[in-house]
Amino acid sequence: MPQADGWLPLFPLKTVLFPGGVLPLKVFETRYIDMVRDCMKRDAPFGVVLIKSGQEVGIAAEPEAVGCLACIAQVEIPTLGVMLLRTEGGERFRIRETRVLSDQRLEAQVDMIAPDTDSPVSDIHLVCAGALKAIIDDVEATGVAAEGNAFVSPFARPLQLDSTAWIANRWCEILPIPLKARQKLLELRDAQSRLSIVHQYLQQHRIV
Repeated sequence: MPQADGWLPLFPLKTVLFPGGVLPLKVFETRYIDMVRDCMKRDAPFGVVLIKSGQEVGIAAEPEAVGCLACIAQVEIPTLGVMLLRTEGGERFRIRETRVLSDQRLEAQVDMIAPDTDSPVSDIHLVCAGALKAIIDDVEATGVAAEGNAFVSPFARPLQLDSTAWIANRWCEILPIPLKARQKLLELRDAQSRLSIVHQYLQQHRIV
């Protein structure tokens, strides 16, 4: 949630985080190391937003209007001045106002977006769930074969294959689509609509 004064620290990136997704981050800029430390002290998330214009480093970038909370699940400090994070997507939010701090870090006043409501299981749901489970199994088997016990799955547990929203969000993360298209999918309020678009894509590319 935002800080006590109502401002949410933002991490503008060239990626789109979805609720329930896993996002590993390598943090090395002083401003973001400070941000992460502050979030850890408060046991609070920060906001991940796709960059609309600008870069990840240097002058503050312009963010898209809708982002996702990133909850810090794990932190490693392999060397001085570097943090390796494993974050997991929380609720989505819409930015009302932003401000740039003296270190070029962004903060925002936001409105939280209500979580997706799951629809009853449909034929589309079952087809997409089955294909997704096959991909997850393949990714994890390949990872374990290559890395053994050091392998860390890119999919958070538990798998929620009975959830329309969870299935749609995982497909939106792994489909080879432009970032702008991924952002539009994040902004859709209806999980069933998101899954229907995913299903159409999978059919067009003969994946299902």
